[in-house]
Amino acid sequence: MTTLSSLMTFSDEQAMLLETATSFCRDQSPISSVRGLLSSEHGFDGALWQQMVKLGWSGIAIPERHGGSGLSLAEAASIAEPMGRYLLATPFVSTQLFTQGLLASGDEALQAVWLPKISDGLIATVALFERDGDWELERPESSATVNGKHATLSGSKSLVCDAAVADLFLVSVKLADAPALALLKASDLPVERRRREVIIDETRRSFTLDLTGVSVPTDSLITGKAALAALAAIRNCALLLASAEAAGGIAGALDVIVNYLNLRSTFGRKIGSYQSLKHTSAEILIGLERSRSHVYHAASLIAAGEDAEIALRMAKVETSDSFAHAGDRGVQFHGGFGFTYECDAQLFLRRAIWLQYTFGDAAHHRRRLADILLAL
Repeated sequence: MTTLSSLMTFSDEQAMLLETATSFCRDQSPISSVRGLLSSEHGFDGALWQQMVKLGWSGIAIPERHGGSGLSLAEAASIAEPMGRYLLATPFVSTQLFTQGLLASGDEALQAVWLPKISDGLIATVALFERDGDWELERPESSATVNGKHATLSGSKSLVCDAAVADLFLVSVKLADAPALALLKASDLPVERRRREVIIDETRRSFTLDLTGVSVPTDSLITGKAALAALAAIRNCALLLASAEAAGGIAGALDVIVNYLNLRSTFGRKIGSYQSLKHTSAEILIGLERSRSHVYHAASLIAAGEDAEIALRMAKVETSDSFAHAGDRGVQFHGGFGFTYECDAQLFLRRAIWLQYTFGDAAHHRRRLADILLAL
């Protein structure tokens, strides 16, 4: 049964990771680099990704027996937050989603093969959404049909991040009217079956996948209760890391706002001295503190092995609303310049809008929270 808990901890490992990741992202992802990658093919720097791999971040939540650091998603959140603050684009989140799904599946054979390679930098992603936009992961429309030792897939997937560079895919399908997951290798999905989508956040790369006729061995399928557990783990990971990234994004948007308020003058005064702008900036800061509290409360529950569904959905609601507000005010405070492509504030607003709808918007999670809390 889902219960409420006041647990919140912040370990030495998390503090160290947060400090290290903040310095790394600040140094490696200045706004000039972010803009430089907008028109690049993959949207991230491969050499920078390898630096992250050497720091152990790709395997941060992978058990030591599989070559990882043996930490938890709480530590992964400490990395995702500064990535959001400095708009650092890498396959980190996509790979973590795949990893958590595979770990929760309990499939020791697949874990033994792939988790050590992910720890060494192999890029992975998940393909869970379709054109109908259903955020309930247990209702895929794409399907799989088993014939002997192989399964043939059909259908398509949308909003698949990092599909052009992924070595592995975890794809949700319907098998015998029940949800299942199929593990695909890049060679199973030719490049022509991955079509890039146009999305609001230009720092990301998102794709539609055509699965029709794709064949995988049946031992690459995750079915039954294992599939449901994997989907739940992916959802939890997505909500935590998206919320952490959004919390960081609020801090980044606030940096842009404060810098401009202290730079721009009108009628002989810095515009930051005007009360209405100061009050709004203070509201954004309060939203940041609320967001971080929600994120690390949820992270604490996950690290302790407790049910974190309520905390995760609350974190997603708070961070989505607060980041969207911060991004919008950042554009508005810059006046006419704020509506131009040259203004950095629009990059944070675009990221806020993307994260706002990632794995469910605030209205969706409020409805789910109402169902859960009213049943307590």
